Amino acid sequence: MKAPLRLLALLGLALTTTCLAQTNTPPKDTTAPPSATPAVAPAPTVPPAPTVPPAPAIEAPAASAPATQPPPAPQPGAIIPLVVMDDVPLTDAIRNLARQAGLNYMLDPKVAFGQAGADGKPALQPSVSIRWENVSAEQALMALLNNYGLQLAEDAKSHIARVTVKDPAAPEPLITRIFQLKYSNPSNIMASVTTALQDKRSRIMPDSRTKQLVLLATERELDDIGKMIERLDAQTKQVLIEARMVETSMDPSSIKGVDWTGTLQSQHVTVGNNLQNTPVTAGDSMNRPLSTLWPKMMLDSSQGFNPATAFLDADGVSAVFSFLNTYAESKVLSCPRTVTLDNEPASISVTRASPIFNITGSTANNSGTMNTTYTNLGIILNVVPRIAANNYVNLRVQPEVSRIFDTVTRTLAGTVYQADEYDLRKMDTQVMIPSGHTLVLGGMIQDDVSRSSIKVPLLGDIPVLGFLFRSDNNSRQKSNLIIFITPTIVQDSDFTPTKTDYLKTKPPMEDSLEPDWGPWDSGKAKDWSKPAATNDVKAKTQDASLTASKASDQGFGPVPQ
Repeated sequence: MKAPLRLLALLGLALTTTCLAQTNTPPKDTTAPPSATPAVAPAPTVPPAPTVPPAPAIEAPAASAPATQPPPAPQPGAIIPLVVMDDVPLTDAIRNLARQAGLNYMLDPKVAFGQAGADGKPALQPSVSIRWENVSAEQALMALLNNYGLQLAEDAKSHIARVTVKDPAAPEPLITRIFQLKYSNPSNIMASVTTALQDKRSRIMPDSRTKQLVLLATERELDDIGKMIERLDAQTKQVLIEARMVETSMDPSSIKGVDWTGTLQSQHVTVGNNLQNTPVTAGDSMNRPLSTLWPKMMLDSSQGFNPATAFLDADGVSAVFSFLNTYAESKVLSCPRTVTLDNEPASISVTRASPIFNITGSTANNSGTMNTTYTNLGIILNVVPRIAANNYVNLRVQPEVSRIFDTVTRTLAGTVYQADEYDLRKMDTQVMIPSGHTLVLGGMIQDDVSRSSIKVPLLGDIPVLGFLFRSDNNSRQKSNLIIFITPTIVQDSDFTPTKTDYLKTKPPMEDSLEPDWGPWDSGKAKDWSKPAATNDVKAKTQDASLTASKASDQGFGPVPQ
């Protein structure tokens, strides 16, 4: 009984050993490498005219591979994770990479690699062993050709490239490339790109309409300039400028007393015995007065003072009595807001245009002319923000406050001229503050105090009664300006799209907003041939048709009449 059991155990162990040996034995490789594997094992020998089946990334001669349908080639310009070639002939490597890049090419007869020589045998060619990662087929092909002194020359009509020998003395070919700008001005970028062009043949042309740069340069220059443009053509940040300007002014004045200026300052007194109003000619009077002011003093040698009655002429007595206080106070508050680009000036002005008259005197040939120009008086704030690191803003602030102070009178060549006198207050400073913080500019205070007194000598110093012979004038002009500026860097999340259907709405066909004026307000003659009821019905019909058209446009259907 034990013998049959031992025999069965030995047979089972033998079968298990045979199965394990078959499982561990690798099968014979009868197919080409999978299409997803870009690396290909090298062939042991290189026959003169090998038959090479297509491979996805690299093609190498393999005599044992059967003829199969070639897999689809990758898209031109696609990045290949791994390219491996071990002892592959140069022409085969060029053919494989050209197929991967989607290029049609042919070898120039001057290229002796792989072509039959004078004895009919193919010329020796170098073997290529490379291992590149994350490159495109075009980049790998150009690097391979450049390494062996070859280049690609493409025919513009047939689009068939020709692999030819590179002339060491020939300059690098020029390539035309167009760069599309996103944010920058082509003129500004052009100034920076021009300095990077080393070849004298290179040219750059801006197109302001499409914001493009047309560049004619070598390939090396194009690569460097492309990186430069990518860095320079960045989105410019914006800064929100919030300003609050508060100006207060106070103008009190006080005038008290009696002003005798009109009587005692310039009193014209004349004495004479002739009250003629017009000059007397030689034929009208034998005693023609010599003086030009009236009354005249007439005196002759026979009768003496003739006529004997004399007259005294003076300007008279006048006085101005004042007993009044005045007070004026004003406050100007302005809160403008504006957004400007980084490093671009922003101007905020709260002004009033004041006229300035330019008068040109007349000459013998030309008549006098007068031209009027205007100047802005008020508050002008010029700000230039510049975004710095760590969310700081560098501000250059130039506030200016101007107003009319007084009128100046000048007499030139007997002509009286008057001109306005202005008060100007300016400040120019440069500060750096964090974004969202407020800068306060103060100290622009002006306080003008004026005191004047006019009195009659001696009489104006008498206690109590001297008030009748004295005039006191006190005035004060005080103003204070405080400016608050808050710069804030605008982020992309701060913008909110506006929802509106304004462009989709149709304009009204009839003017239903303002009805026709009645006979009381209108200057148009009343048309009595049309009854008023007809006009009212017509107006209601127009309003109803307009309402129906609006409702149908919005999809509500017809409106019942």
